[in-house]
Amino acid sequence: MEGMVCASCVQAVTKAASRLPGVHDCQVNLATEKMRLDFEPQVSSVAAIEAAVKDAGYGAHLLAETATYQISGMVCASCAQAVARAVNQIQGVYRADVNLATEKLHLSFDKNQVKSAQIIDAVSNAGYQAQLATAPQNVETAAEADAKRQHKKQVELRTWRRRFIASVLFALPLLYISMGGMIGAPLPSWLQVEMAPRLTALVELLLTLPVMWFSRNYYVIGFSTWFKKHPNMDTLVALGTTAAFSYSFVQTLLVWAGNPLVGGLYYEAVATVLTLITLGKYFERRAKAKTTASLTSLLNLAPKKALLLKDGQPVSVEASTVKAGDHLLVKPGSSIPVDGVVLTGQSQVDESMLTGESRPVAKKAGDKVIGASLNQTGELTYQATQVGEHTVLAQIVKLVEKAQEGKAPIAQLADVISGYFVPIIMALATIAAVAWLIAGQSLTFSLTIFVSVLVIACPCALGLATPTAILVGTGKGAENGILIKDGAALQAIQGVETIVLDKTGTITSGQPALTDLYTFNHYQQHQALALAAGLEGYSEHALGTAVLQAAKDRGVQAIAVTNFKATPGYGISGQVNDQALYLGNQRWLQQAGIKTAEAEATAQQLAADGKTPLYLGVADRLIALLAVADPIKPTSKAAIQQLQQTGRQVVMLTGDNQQTAAAVARQVGVSQVVSEVLPADKAKVVQDLQQKGQKVAMVGDGINDAPALVQAEIGIAMGSGTDVAIDSADVVLLNSDLATVGIALELSRKTMRNIKENLFWAFAYNLVGVPVAMGLLYLFGGPLLNPMIAGAAMSFSSVSVLLNALRLRHFKAPKLTTVK
Repeated sequence: MEGMVCASCVQAVTKAASRLPGVHDCQVNLATEKMRLDFEPQVSSVAAIEAAVKDAGYGAHLLAETATYQISGMVCASCAQAVARAVNQIQGVYRADVNLATEKLHLSFDKNQVKSAQIIDAVSNAGYQAQLATAPQNVETAAEADAKRQHKKQVELRTWRRRFIASVLFALPLLYISMGGMIGAPLPSWLQVEMAPRLTALVELLLTLPVMWFSRNYYVIGFSTWFKKHPNMDTLVALGTTAAFSYSFVQTLLVWAGNPLVGGLYYEAVATVLTLITLGKYFERRAKAKTTASLTSLLNLAPKKALLLKDGQPVSVEASTVKAGDHLLVKPGSSIPVDGVVLTGQSQVDESMLTGESRPVAKKAGDKVIGASLNQTGELTYQATQVGEHTVLAQIVKLVEKAQEGKAPIAQLADVISGYFVPIIMALATIAAVAWLIAGQSLTFSLTIFVSVLVIACPCALGLATPTAILVGTGKGAENGILIKDGAALQAIQGVETIVLDKTGTITSGQPALTDLYTFNHYQQHQALALAAGLEGYSEHALGTAVLQAAKDRGVQAIAVTNFKATPGYGISGQVNDQALYLGNQRWLQQAGIKTAEAEATAQQLAADGKTPLYLGVADRLIALLAVADPIKPTSKAAIQQLQQTGRQVVMLTGDNQQTAAAVARQVGVSQVVSEVLPADKAKVVQDLQQKGQKVAMVGDGINDAPALVQAEIGIAMGSGTDVAIDSADVVLLNSDLATVGIALELSRKTMRNIKENLFWAFAYNLVGVPVAMGLLYLFGGPLLNPMIAGAAMSFSSVSVLLNALRLRHFKAPKLTTVK
């Protein structure tokens, strides 16, 4: 459970889940943040329970056993539906999702009821093969597994290419013999069907058989799935070409028995259809291989070697053997092997491949470094802190893989249609053929209709329309430092109408800093800062940290202070050279008898700007006015303006007082501000906006904003670059830059547009192609569709969907206009 903060939350969740039909018992534990319930998954699904809890304002994710299986033998969306249907029927399986693009089955199940052998048997009985996919332990093993997959894909590509070339060698002469005479091509008399029907039919048969042998997989899989009552695209191809071949073969036998040839032969249609479909499959697999390019490039970022320091000497070791606590050396131009903290050295590190941040980041002792980022200028030694599956890169890869395996709600219609698609096409082909036969057309005419309808229908395009776009879209997101957790989130982002921004850590840096320093009574800035730092050295206040950091950045040495004393609500004091030293608010200095009139006007302006003024006095004189504030990030103003230009409403949410909140809002151009809000109440603000009919995205730091992130339609967490797996968010921005929100919105918009284009063409192709194949144009005096053209069109449809999805690889992040 996510977002619960009190006993009332427990009651709300319990009521929401208990109302569902099929839920018999529900127990919610606030301390462990877990809900245990007994339910009937056939009555109320896991998705229904999660949705009911989300409607109540909280988040729920199933903690059942999960597993991933690699499925082989799938060729279209009907296959994916058959596998999912077979596995979902197993008692104890809560959810089974099949992704055609990645060829994987993901399921949640009760491990006490379901064994792996049952899953494998169920998939096998459906006509496919399943193999349990083990999760890699680290990026190195994941990269090795990916390399094996890529090698396997290349082997498959070569196989399909060889199969196509071999088919062409027989199909081209067959086409020439069967159709050359129609275009006046020269043919010897013994190969002209009118002059030598026996020999011509035999030669055409002998040229067709090798092509059918090269394409035997269509028949093995097609008829196997048909007999198991799960017909797929291969079934359509197998039935259509078998019907055409059987008709032609019977004609050949009759000719050799001495009968005249009636109705012609269909050998060339069989061979050409199979050859064109094989060509389409080759292009389809080649395009699919490119959809995972972003994930492959991420995996390849991990360096294979590391320089381990042993007794002060660097020793080259496998990066996968590095342990937390090891000291490592990274030379200029080398990649950082694992996450860690810098011990010595200074350098510029390029983290763009992980966070999307284009500018190199300065690193020095004490700074964190991310594995797989590129060390550019200086030599660094650092201590490894996160290794294996715990590194930032490993978490990114895991999240991207999870996102690419998920489905978007927009795919539901295609999934439903895919389940009935092949049986409907088979029925339409039979009905059309019989209808034309009854209408008085010849058996040859009816056979042409039957074959054309079977061959032109393409469930592949339906099955690939959504997952391929999600594969490419989420991969491009990762390249820009945007981790989108699933397809549903990718779809929901572009529909957001209101964006709620947490102030601290989102609009501002989240770290107080010294922004202004004014001196009085002939004191220099470095003198005043040295005295202030001397006092703050004893303080644990956040404002003191800002003063100390400013002294360190400016190279100012703190002056030793004695007799330190802190007075809550006022300030701190001490002694320097027997003189009293005071640092705090105005009342603190006035109480010490120090006049502050000359600084009051400036202090009021600073306060109006959302800054905290600090007065510094020595003995009876005011010597400085310091201002500390949480500085606004450089890109925040331009990013907010960009969001507003898209027509979206922007709301700032903060726990700060009204004056500070208003000052920050003025600086960044936000007109709607909700201030003095406790973390537990932020979700209520989001809920209020939703009740007004708004679709809300909440942008926060993912820790104290967790309830609000869960409540919103889309929760966007500002990742620190080191903690990317923030459970309560749907999207994680690795570079913590508000400008990336605009990039996420644009990426979502273009991905969803791409999915809609894919689905439109997939549906339109079948809605237009099937009636044409059934003879619609011929009915109104037009041409009859040739099965060869139908085969070419079917192959083109799935390839065109893939090529359209691959256009997303050219996505460019929108430029941010700097606003002064």
